[in-house]
Amino acid sequence: MADHTDEINQYLSRLFPICRSITGEGNRQTLQILSEIAPIIQHEVPSGKQVYDWMIPDEWNIRDAWIATAGGRHLVDFQENNVHIMSYSEPVKTSMEWSELKLHLHTHSELSEGIPYRTTYYKRNWGFCITRAQYDDLKKLKGPFTIVIDSELKPGSLTYGECLLPGLSPQEILISCYICHPSMANDSLSGMLLTAFLANHLNKMEGRQWSYRVVFVPETIGAIAYCSANEKAMKQIDMGFVITTVGGPGKIGYKQSWQKDHVINKMIEEVLSAAEQDFITYPFDIHGSDERQYSSQGFRINVATICKDKYYEYPFYHTSLDDLSFVKAEHINSTLMLYLQLIKKLERHSGFGNTHFSQEFELEGKENQSPVYRNLYPNCEVMLSKHGLYPVTGGRMLPGKDPREELDVILWLLFYCDGFKSLKDIAVELEVDESSIFPVVQRLVQKGILVNV
Repeated sequence: MADHTDEINQYLSRLFPICRSITGEGNRQTLQILSEIAPIIQHEVPSGKQVYDWMIPDEWNIRDAWIATAGGRHLVDFQENNVHIMSYSEPVKTSMEWSELKLHLHTHSELSEGIPYRTTYYKRNWGFCITRAQYDDLKKLKGPFTIVIDSELKPGSLTYGECLLPGLSPQEILISCYICHPSMANDSLSGMLLTAFLANHLNKMEGRQWSYRVVFVPETIGAIAYCSANEKAMKQIDMGFVITTVGGPGKIGYKQSWQKDHVINKMIEEVLSAAEQDFITYPFDIHGSDERQYSSQGFRINVATICKDKYYEYPFYHTSLDDLSFVKAEHINSTLMLYLQLIKKLERHSGFGNTHFSQEFELEGKENQSPVYRNLYPNCEVMLSKHGLYPVTGGRMLPGKDPREELDVILWLLFYCDGFKSLKDIAVELEVDESSIFPVVQRLVQKGILVNV
């Protein structure tokens, strides 16, 4: 197989500086560059369009931002690092003292030299993300400070990329990555580059057995928009991959699909074992990337992930320290080779047919058992912030499966409450008492999200 290390290096250098978010010119520019590698078609979804429980927001673009002294000396500058600005910050031009400014500053609790990544997609706000040293310097100066955010929020569109590669069989394999992060090399950039090169190989492959649906979407809202626009096709897909965090220096790992015994998990383990890789196995959970959407009740696609320094797992995650010194082109290339080996194995076993999960169960004999609830929003996840169930500032690290966290309980309930699985069974899955999750169930019923069946 070809070595793409030199090419990947070149694209890393070109793509890393671009400021990306869930909408905006940065995404279009990124997809245009990636289309040099693979035949990617861009699509636009207009602001204000309803996509299941969500709505496409106004488009956001930013030109510049800084915090300066009254004399004009820049103390924090977007041009030095685009992670400095909280994504989707509204335009600001004002002066303020330290007591007011500090309410709009974000630092990392553990990495003093790291700039944290924060977002405010769905609530108008603004903020700067800074190092601990910058915070201390600003605190000493006290102000007044000049604050400028030269950004624009107005009706536009959300952009995603698509590459449809038909094979001898109409049965499709989904390959998805996200394109919405600013200058972070392992989280987002490594995944979109690998996906583009993988699509390039698939495009050149003669006699493809499977059909491949390769998508480049802004995380969460982009995947939801894509599922909404392609609902019929997506509901026929049985398996695929979400590709992200593939370029770090650490061990290879893979995140299982939602059905632990699905063939895609078995094949990945066989590929990693054949490559004599010492790998980490991560069980499926409801946090992470767009497997959350593809595995939701309405779609139930078994998507797995081969990664290298998985999100949440490395200390530089969602910080400016996730840069080109952390990610290496050879690591991305080596992970690409694993995905290509997996594709070869899938192509050799294309005859096992569509095993898409069916939710046809009998409810006989359940009258006297634990109550059963149904999620009224089965297609993709609920927009929890709209219902007052999610923090308005995004970007922070989240746990995977922690019964102590109400957010985790909510997400697992929405994943499991399919109208068939009892509350008792769900409690067993979460390893908690049924009584401990019932108050959360009641809250979701009151919000009109769950219904007792």
